[in-house]
Amino acid sequence: MQSFAKDFYASWVWIKCARAYKKDKAGLCERCLRKGLLVPGDEVHHKVKLTPENINNPSIALNWDNLELLCKDCHIKEHRQKRWRADEEGHITI
Repeated sequence: MQSFAKDFYASWVWIKCARAYKKDKAGLCERCLRKGLLVPGDEVHHKVKLTPENINNPSIALNWDNLELLCKDCHIKEHRQKRWRADEEGHITI
């Protein structure tokens, strides 16, 4: 996780948003589900990457249309495709 985003991801508003989103998706990885696989989702992923410029914009940071629940493996694959780094737990590191 980038340093500018630490406070956001620790905030109650994000925690509430992510929990509600995960519950709405029945706790299942959306990409695996599209393949017919029932795999628990671990990470609520932002489709449009958060930046210092958009992190305070709720239409990007908290908008469910910009979120996707992913399992650890799908989250790692997503960030490796975009040349970002993900640790073995699926958390993004820069």
